[in-house]
Amino acid sequence: MTGETRWPMAGAVVAAIVLTLLLPDDLRLAPRWVLPLIEGMLLLALIAGDPGRISRRSTALRVVSIALVGVLACSAVWSTVRLVDDLIHGGKETSSAASLLQAGGTVWACTVLAFSLLYFELDSGGAAARAHHMPITPQLAFPQQLTPELNAAHWQPRYIDYLYLALTNATAFSPTDVMPLAPWAKIAMSIQALVSLLILGLVVARAVNVLA
Repeated sequence: MTGETRWPMAGAVVAAIVLTLLLPDDLRLAPRWVLPLIEGMLLLALIAGDPGRISRRSTALRVVSIALVGVLACSAVWSTVRLVDDLIHGGKETSSAASLLQAGGTVWACTVLAFSLLYFELDSGGAAARAHHMPITPQLAFPQQLTPELNAAHWQPRYIDYLYLALTNATAFSPTDVMPLAPWAKIAMSIQALVSLLILGLVVARAVNVLA
């Protein structure tokens, strides 16, 4: 197997950084440029350490990857908590339906990207490990791994598969075609579904109330 090109994953990180910059100040975990700077430096370290395709197995690169995903996930969850708090206590974004929908949509998109990268990094030891060896029993079971008729013995998931997983889990609030088998996967998907339900449910309800 060959390693996946790093650019889809890098593009997702850049998109998350841009979305973080678009968030209102009171929904950020840190001042405007702090997290984007940290995330950008971690991404550059990954690209420098393993450019082109993700295939180099290294403890240092693994730590950097997990640190990057951790920062993105913590930022997304924090923004969700702050948004819910504003909705409950009447923050400044909640007085305008347009501002509320924009802030809510940005936070929701941040969570989708953060969890897609979380699944991408944790499934079967990460992209570099998957490039060398796909486990017989997957931690996240995709249709190609569950259906022998597809004849996908040499198939391996790419970042787009994890982005699709995060997007469908955030809209259906449950697994669709990708089944979580490992405990960490079940916990992560449950947390993402609850976070997404909070964002979409409360934001839409509040926006309808403001418009009414």
